[in-house]
Formats: sequence, C-alpha cells, structure tokens
Amino acid sequence: MHIAILTVKFSLPGCGSLKEKRQRMGGLHARFGNTPSVAVCESGGRARHDASEWTFVIVGLSKREVESQCSQIEEKLERTVDARVMNVEREFV
Repeated sequence: MHIAILTVKFSLPGCGSLKEKRQRMGGLHARFGNTPSVAVCESGGRARHDASEWTFVIVGLSKREVESQCSQIEEKLERTVDARVMNVEREFV
C-alpha cells in the first residue's frame, strides 16, 4: 500500500468574500472525494477570502498508480478551479 499527501495552495485574486470563495472553489470535495482512493479537505486558509489550501490523501497499490493519480489531480485543478495555484507539495508516507 502506498500513500501520498498532496497539498495545494491557491490564491484567489479579486475575491471579496467567503461566499465568493466558496463559489469559486466549490465542488472540489465533490469532484475528488467521490473517488474511493482519494480523501480531500480544505486544510488551510478557511477564514481568508483571498487564499485557500487543500489537502488530498491518495492511496494505491503501487507508487506509480499513486503518482499518476496525483498528476491527474494537479492537471484537473489547473483546468477547472477559478484560482491561481501557488504551491504544490507531494509527500509519500
């Protein structure tokens, strides 16, 4: 069993409220949390309207499988989230 922790920090330029932040970041949990091998949560910046941090825990039978899933998540985030990705960290446990 292989486990990766993927932490992604976002900047939300021009975001004026927590309600707008929820709209712009909305659906991350639903999009990625439905996959049985992925757990996701907002892990930082909850009270800030101009920034957010999300952590994904990915589990797989091989390191290659987990790395592939991490890459897919990163690519999908770049395409679908109305925010700027500022930092991505991968940690294998």
